[in-house]
Amino acid sequence: MTPSPVKLLKIFRAHEWDALQRDGSFAGSPDDLADGFIHLSTESQLQGTLEKHFAGMSDLVIAEVEVAQDPALRWEPSRGGQLFPHLYRPLQRTECLRQPGT
Repeated sequence: MTPSPVKLLKIFRAHEWDALQRDGSFAGSPDDLADGFIHLSTESQLQGTLEKHFAGMSDLVIAEVEVAQDPALRWEPSRGGQLFPHLYRPLQRTECLRQPGT
């Protein structure tokens, strides 16, 4: 089941964001590549993801990702049984909008 329309977010390390801007696409972070998909979060999941996977990091960019209608997006159980958005293809620069203040 797909949750109702929500804002999808990707947490990038600054060098990953820079590479996306330079190259036009992003195949994923080391964790994304190991798991076979790009990890995304909803707004309500963002803080928990930051605390669990990015604690102490200051060079982060949070981007809104426009892929909600893409068939490569799957909602799958993860932390605590919550459904998380997972994207099974590279992200394109045109799909990502940096959030103010990040």
